[in-house]
Amino acid sequence: MCGIIGYVGDRPCRDILFRGLRKLEYRGYDSAGISVIDDGRFSLLHSVGNLDNLEAILDQLGGDGTMGIAHTRWATHGRPSTENAHPHTDCSGRFAIVLNGIVENYLSLRAELQEEGHTFTSETDAEVVAHLIERAYQGSLQKAVVEAYRLMEGHFTFCAIAVDEPDTIVGIRKETPLVVGVSEGENFLASAIPAFLAETRSVIFPDDGDVVVVRRDGVFIADLDGNPVERPVEGVDWDDEAAEKAGYETFMLKEIHEQPTALADTLTERIGPDGSVALEGLGLDAETIEGLGRIVIVACGTSYHAGLIGKHALERWARLPVEVEVASEFRYRDPVIGPDCLCIAISQSGETADTLAAMRLARQAGARVLAVSNIVGSQATREADGVLFTRAGLEIGVAATKTFISQVLAMLLLGLYLGEKRGHLSRDQVRTYTQELRRVPAMLSDYLEDGAADRVEEVACRYSSASYFMCLGRNIGLPVALEGALKLKEISYVPTEAYAAGEMKHGPIALLEEGSPVLVVATDSRVYDKLISNVQEVRARGARVIAIASEGNESLAEMADEIIYVPRSDEMFAPLFAIVPLQLFAYHVARCRGEKVDQPRNLAKTVTVE
Repeated sequence: MCGIIGYVGDRPCRDILFRGLRKLEYRGYDSAGISVIDDGRFSLLHSVGNLDNLEAILDQLGGDGTMGIAHTRWATHGRPSTENAHPHTDCSGRFAIVLNGIVENYLSLRAELQEEGHTFTSETDAEVVAHLIERAYQGSLQKAVVEAYRLMEGHFTFCAIAVDEPDTIVGIRKETPLVVGVSEGENFLASAIPAFLAETRSVIFPDDGDVVVVRRDGVFIADLDGNPVERPVEGVDWDDEAAEKAGYETFMLKEIHEQPTALADTLTERIGPDGSVALEGLGLDAETIEGLGRIVIVACGTSYHAGLIGKHALERWARLPVEVEVASEFRYRDPVIGPDCLCIAISQSGETADTLAAMRLARQAGARVLAVSNIVGSQATREADGVLFTRAGLEIGVAATKTFISQVLAMLLLGLYLGEKRGHLSRDQVRTYTQELRRVPAMLSDYLEDGAADRVEEVACRYSSASYFMCLGRNIGLPVALEGALKLKEISYVPTEAYAAGEMKHGPIALLEEGSPVLVVATDSRVYDKLISNVQEVRARGARVIAIASEGNESLAEMADEIIYVPRSDEMFAPLFAIVPLQLFAYHVARCRGEKVDQPRNLAKTVTVE
């Protein structure tokens, strides 16, 4: 959740570090700080709240230092305050650190250090790292970092600098993100690529336990025993413009409109000339696929909703029983898993702590693990037996949009692939589906360009003062309703209940009163007639029905107070269209209420702690 940026080179780094923090704002934070080594000492600056507050006092920081670290903090231990903001220093003022994640045994470490005479100035778990390094230092920051790391429990990334080694940053990771930016005469450490994307697109992805020593003349990586480790330098195909708004008022709106491109890229080279689905890198040979007995999907938040749609595809087409589990619950259960089970872990970032833990639990139980992720080189992709990349590109908005729709498409492709491989779909059936899938990106692009967004904005603003929403769906429309409700909660802060329409009468219908707005996912499906009965139940209680319907469905217009049409498609592909007006609806409700949609309160893009 927190953001890290470190720089060492020949240029004054204060403004470079601050610009890096700006690029990490999307991760969520409540305080920030910068530390630069200048004239043989640390120059430190902390602030609480928005980065504008840090920028307002930035001139207080010495401007000539060419090496430093900076951080945006999302509070886990200790309230947001200047004392708790990173970077933290030790008693002697010779070492400074920034940390993401959680040090689970910090209380015992802190007590031990205090007994030895160390004085703490914050409430955080992170400060113990600076004191551990101080205690261990004997002329090598690299060795001191390793000694501190060996004593720490939890999941974390930290970077350290020392006034005695003013040309060196040492970083290390354990189950949370760390990336290295490589350039000529200067190098970077960060928690995410956007922090240095304006400066370089050459990236190294360290593994857990890699000790990364960054100097202006190069990057050295070693294991915990000091032995050199080779990690490739990879090029990323994002440019700095991809991290800008490209004329849209917010990143979220830009990314909603980028969804046709995200779908097209996710499809690229995955449908053969004969209409078959080609998925490389799954780590599943024919014998393994044939021997599968069940599938367990583990994910969190938006990715969990994509997994629910994947369940429909995999059960219908591959005829495999599928369970979809919230990763944070799955990891603490005693699930029944064996070698005939495929665990599919869905994580946009590939760094979600609970999903990673669920993957490891599944592997320990003998299951094969397939990661569905958007980030090449992420932890999930390195630990899984196989990977299915979503190719959504860089997503800055905290509320997922194009990454969700790409995950859904990836799961649909996987369902078709396994369905044919297991003999439950013929080549002709697959070809029929893939021919339609090929048309989806263009259909969605036309939909967004033909004024659909204006219609949604009109309806959303009409209901933006509502104090409560209900979202209903059935069958494959239910996960769409769940995701639509999540978007409303995330960015507009309006309480929203998402429910299976057929279950509504078992409790939630009691919430309805005259004028209650109810969003209904009512695209064409095998349960459409059943859904209409539920709509009638809602109307009978005086609620206002806002229906998402397939184009040409005129009959529903007679029952709905508001109707928003989406392109007609096979019911299995309907989520790729139906989610878009729900994203736009949540967006415009939030904007009409004056909320900051790109930086929703209390949320972060990547949840790397429990």
